[in-house]
Amino acid sequence: MAKIMTTMAGNVWKINVKVGDQVTPGDEVVILESMKMEIPIAAETEGKVAEILVEEGSFVNEEEVIVKLED
Repeated sequence: MAKIMTTMAGNVWKINVKVGDQVTPGDEVVILESMKMEIPIAAETEGKVAEILVEEGSFVNEEEVIVKLED
């Protein structure tokens, strides 16, 4: 099972996918807000969204798993 992880700590500003969505490399799945900037978190592999581990408004740490993908 592939995982999408954060690249830095911040608040989850927007979730652009839902469980069951198909993603491809480069698709922005989550947008973080950190230091008044929006940081897109993109899928690096192709897959189907199996689980979303965060909610909009929640705080995440650097390298935290935020989405799990099925192959």
